[in-house]
Amino acid sequence: MMRLLFLLAVLLGASYGQRATAQLLQPKPGFSRADSLRGSLTPLRTCYDINYYHLDVKLDIDRKALSGSNLFGFTATQDFTRLQFDLFANLKVDKVEYQGKSVPFTREANAVFVTFPQPIRQGSRAAFTVFYSGQPTVAKHAPWDGGLVFTNDAAGKPWVASACQGVGASIWWPTKDHQADEVDSMLISIAVPKGLKDVSNGRLRKTTAVKGGYTRFDWFVSNPINNYDVALNVGDYQHFSGGTYAGEAGPLTIDYWVLPENLAKAKTHFAANVPPMLKSMESWFGPYPFYKDGYKLVDAPHLGMEHQSAVAYGNKYQNGYLGQDRSNTGWGSKWDFIVIHESGHEWFGNNITSKDIADMWVHESFTCYSEALFVESQFGKQAGQEYIHGQRRNIRNTGPIIGPYGVNQEGSGDMYDKGSNLLNMVRTAYVPDDAKWRDILRGLNKTFYHQTVTTEQIVGYLSQQIGHNLTPVFDQYLRHTALATLEVRFEDGKALAHWISNVPGFDLPIRLRVKGGEYVTLPLTTAFQPLTVSGLTKDNLEVDTQNYYIGVLVE
Repeated sequence: MMRLLFLLAVLLGASYGQRATAQLLQPKPGFSRADSLRGSLTPLRTCYDINYYHLDVKLDIDRKALSGSNLFGFTATQDFTRLQFDLFANLKVDKVEYQGKSVPFTREANAVFVTFPQPIRQGSRAAFTVFYSGQPTVAKHAPWDGGLVFTNDAAGKPWVASACQGVGASIWWPTKDHQADEVDSMLISIAVPKGLKDVSNGRLRKTTAVKGGYTRFDWFVSNPINNYDVALNVGDYQHFSGGTYAGEAGPLTIDYWVLPENLAKAKTHFAANVPPMLKSMESWFGPYPFYKDGYKLVDAPHLGMEHQSAVAYGNKYQNGYLGQDRSNTGWGSKWDFIVIHESGHEWFGNNITSKDIADMWVHESFTCYSEALFVESQFGKQAGQEYIHGQRRNIRNTGPIIGPYGVNQEGSGDMYDKGSNLLNMVRTAYVPDDAKWRDILRGLNKTFYHQTVTTEQIVGYLSQQIGHNLTPVFDQYLRHTALATLEVRFEDGKALAHWISNVPGFDLPIRLRVKGGEYVTLPLTTAFQPLTVSGLTKDNLEVDTQNYYIGVLVE
């Protein structure tokens, strides 16, 4: 009878889980079931917590093909018999092994569902291995699209790299492809034709000659890593050391892997950009988050990507963004945009990762802001604020920065420059003490060290540290397209003002002055209230629109 009751409970649990999954996977308007399978955290995903991967892949460059396996080591978070992992449909799952035997699986879109022969108990640790093969998607415009890049270096030798942010790592390897669950550690084994090298994340453990004229490179990642950061970079790489950086958490090894034609200029260019970057980022955000895995830059056949501890670099060894200053202020021409920006992601994106890609502003707003903080650390606060103001030329205000949840869809590209301006506005309005602002930013990386987060967690932390509920301000700028507008009316010689906002309860202190005088900061809500500034008139009112990204309406 106990056995019968147990089986009944399992069946009822499975039935409930299937109903819950079906409800979660109802496609949202404009999105397909495949989008929901990719983006939703269903019971078939939350039932297991990834602890360890061993990705073991052979790269056939001539055929632009992959073959190999990935071992999934996990802890069961509940009793289950069925789970989901992800692999793009154009790649073949050859078999799935559990405890040395093949187990059945089914596929739908880019999702794969595995059924185990007996229930896996909550709290138990287990593993299964996926064997796969095929020709992965070839990226045509990396890093803006996803897949593998196949090209040649100046000497005609093969040069291959991965780039898959947004579209997902399952475009080239089998994985639980959701940002909410980062693997704790990982072994990356990439076999490439003899004479070439693979550079992946973490530290190189060993190099092994294998049959067929191949060499396997084993890289071990000691820290949690999100899926899209896992990288292969294959080419005729030359390695040189950037020395050891005396960082806040001890000595940090710096390594560079570049193509032969770039070796001489890389030595000069990286030395000019990397140590100042590390000093600035550690000062503002706290210790580099991946000391165990080191820091390295790797030549890439695309512009760049924040691959954790193996940052992809393709800015052609020049300052600016492909030689241009994105801010048009002159400050952005004094340093290499890709080195600074992509390395900034080691703190925001890699250390702190959003649970859902809809909240990717957490990655991009703070990292775009880190560029201005780098300018500030090198050239002074005024220069940094000028750089942020210059970023506005890239803002489009065409859609919300936060995307729809559960369908693997990011929000507007304004998450970069508009998000940076939002953070500077919060600093200006609430934290005039620069040391306190630095402590708040450092506290973010300490509080959420190696964690996945939501918008609510980040805004909640900032609100707590500042001592004011910032949710309405962030909601206006992240969830709505329009800017908050300051409306000022002059009636009977008195100035009245309020905020026009899409968000009830919006309140933000404003900085203004009589032209030529000192700025004062006044509290302001959506209700009209007097501006208590002596001598203020319609003609001499000056609002700090240098640091406030707002609309201004004066009547």
